[in-house]
Amino acid sequence: MPDFAPAAALSRPVHIVSEAGLADWLGAQSGLVRGWVEANGFKGALGAVLLLPDATGQVVAAAVGYGNAVARARCRFGVAPLATAVPAGDWHYETDLTGSALDEAVLAWLLGQYRFDTYRPSKVRLARARLKAPQGVDAARLLAMAEGECLTRDLINTPASDMGPDELEMAFRTLADRHGASVAVTRGDDLLVQNFPMIHAVGRASSRAPRLLDMRWGGAGPQLVLVGKGVCFDTGGLDIKPAAGMLLMKKDMGGAATVLGLAHMIMALGLKLRLRVLVPAVENAISGSAMRPRDILTSRKGLTVEVNNTDAEGRLVLADALALADESPADLVISMATLTGAARVAVGPDLAPFFTDDEGFATALSQAGAQASDPVWRLPLWPGYEAMIEPGIADLDNAPSGGFAGSTTAALFLRRFVANPAYVHFDIYGHQPVAAPARPKGGVGQGARAILTALPQMLGAKL
Repeated sequence: MPDFAPAAALSRPVHIVSEAGLADWLGAQSGLVRGWVEANGFKGALGAVLLLPDATGQVVAAAVGYGNAVARARCRFGVAPLATAVPAGDWHYETDLTGSALDEAVLAWLLGQYRFDTYRPSKVRLARARLKAPQGVDAARLLAMAEGECLTRDLINTPASDMGPDELEMAFRTLADRHGASVAVTRGDDLLVQNFPMIHAVGRASSRAPRLLDMRWGGAGPQLVLVGKGVCFDTGGLDIKPAAGMLLMKKDMGGAATVLGLAHMIMALGLKLRLRVLVPAVENAISGSAMRPRDILTSRKGLTVEVNNTDAEGRLVLADALALADESPADLVISMATLTGAARVAVGPDLAPFFTDDEGFATALSQAGAQASDPVWRLPLWPGYEAMIEPGIADLDNAPSGGFAGSTTAALFLRRFVANPAYVHFDIYGHQPVAAPARPKGGVGQGARAILTALPQMLGAKL
């Protein structure tokens, strides 16, 4: 897990140097450094790293390029290559950066060291360099963000053979135990007894029993409920996916992984709120007991749903969990899910799209996403599409035909199960398709830092 070097540790400096500031920085350096920089062609390009030796050849400092405004706009965490380019030991930033820019540079270091090598036991794990928390940053907050993100990545990256409903429950309990939270689990046929019929219907075909995980933490303050889609693997059910469509389906529990990462951030920081986390954990498998196309399910809320595609299962399990969340007063309900390919078509893999009817929430999240280097984008809950999710034979259709506005119709479907107007839904990707600074290819959290940053404004409370 990421950590900071002790404040009292002896450390070497890392100079963050922009292209425009290169000349001024060089003017303050020794002739040895100036000659070395010139000989190595260092120009301050974003992410370029140059180790700086003394007269004996020992590395005594480093420089990392900060580029220019255009380069930084196109690439978050641009200084992240630094985290693995410098030798082991303790380091500190020499920079004029402040505020969110400095926070991003610190997160770039912490997240830039993430590696998922659980399944490479022969890989040599070298000692890592550590960064001192700079003056003026909230070190505890940044560390909690990085730890939560690493938890999310580990959960998503773990293959479904080792991250089924049982293992997701274990991770859920481990997190709860760490922070003194309570856990209740409804499993298998008890889901029918306790009136979670759609969670049961989606997961009943698997040999690994479906379940609803319920965590509670905190004794005072506003009530926040996080609901995360925990489909540990999605074959598509009887509407089976093609082979290529299954390759990333270990990440279909990315919503659950992200809310667990966010829950860690909240609990590690001891925010003054009451937290509830709900995760329907299932595997959408194929067997003789699998739900069928055109089956009609009766949800926990009593709304009936025609299953027009068994591969649109995430909204079914979320619907029962959201109905439970809606049965108790809450100041804010947030659902997170790797729900639709349409969201990826709309905004690509980098942005985390969200839906809400609350203009204040939308503004707070957009501003917080920019501040926390966690970009989000609002998509519309367009009422003109409500008829698309009404099949006629049942109250709701889980997979409207036509192919239009798929992310919006999925969000409209979920909204039918939440009467509370203080509701936000995130349709995330949970995967980094191409390695980028501080984001290796594989599982990635989206939206959690933005939510954490926006919570005081959204809840109208000092947390």
